[in-house]
Amino acid sequence: MNLKQEIKSHIRDVKDFPKKGVIFKDITPVLKNPLLCSNIVKQLSSYLTPKTTHVVGVESRGFLFGLPLTIENNLSFVLIRKKGKLPYKTISTDYDLEYGKATIEMNTNDIGLGDRVVIHDDLLATGGTAIAAAKLVIQQGAIVDGFSFVVELDFLKGRERLDEFSKNINSIVNY
Repeated sequence: MNLKQEIKSHIRDVKDFPKKGVIFKDITPVLKNPLLCSNIVKQLSSYLTPKTTHVVGVESRGFLFGLPLTIENNLSFVLIRKKGKLPYKTISTDYDLEYGKATIEMNTNDIGLGDRVVIHDDLLATGGTAIAAAKLVIQQGAIVDGFSFVVELDFLKGRERLDEFSKNINSIVNY
């Protein structure tokens, strides 16, 4: 079984979550398999460019593979969190989710001018969260070096919305 098939065999579909009509792709069962998680980190590592200096993990599932990705590649890890969760000076942006609205923040001194950042999250749906993260990165003077995801929902066309920030958009599994 290849990596894509193995990941798909571990992803659980949860119907009507977080609202009726949505089929949520739950990666929680993937996390119970350490070898699979290690292989995911190796695959995500292959998406980094030689110029990447930071990986930004988007709360909260972006932390699950984002931090191990930075440890594996000796890069800096930066948190993007929901509003009010970071204790230092922050910048923020509002954005639309596929099923609501949200605000995310990052610390003002975590990245800077010329840093090259890969934005990582577990899943790409409409792209709203990743776009908001890209806007925060750019506000700090950094460059969006790419995006990485474990899962992508192709039918929501989030990838098309990310193109303006970077052409380096990678997902391991597509639905």
